[in-house]
Amino acid sequence: MKPWPIPLLCLLAGSAHAADNCEAIRSGIEARIRTGGIANPVVTVVDAAQSAPGQVVGSCAMGSRKIVYVQGDAPPRSSAPILTECRDGSMPVDGRCPR
Repeated sequence: MKPWPIPLLCLLAGSAHAADNCEAIRSGIEARIRTGGIANPVVTVVDAAQSAPGQVVGSCAMGSRKIVYVQGDAPPRSSAPILTECRDGSMPVDGRCPR
């Protein structure tokens, strides 16, 4: 049996490491999004050629995969009315000033 050439072995080992690298990068991005105030971000790794909803926030596996973020749970919005002071001095509750 003929021995495997060293560059080929390095390539095979590199592709296995790249798969592990994708998970590390994905979890790092997810952690940064959480520190930004998003409770449950949805961060996934897909093939670079695959169409996926969301925003591409990174790549891995030597560019053959991309990391996609879809906004999950946003911080809750207040249901308090929006008060706005308009140029004419009026203060509508809905936030719309007359023109």
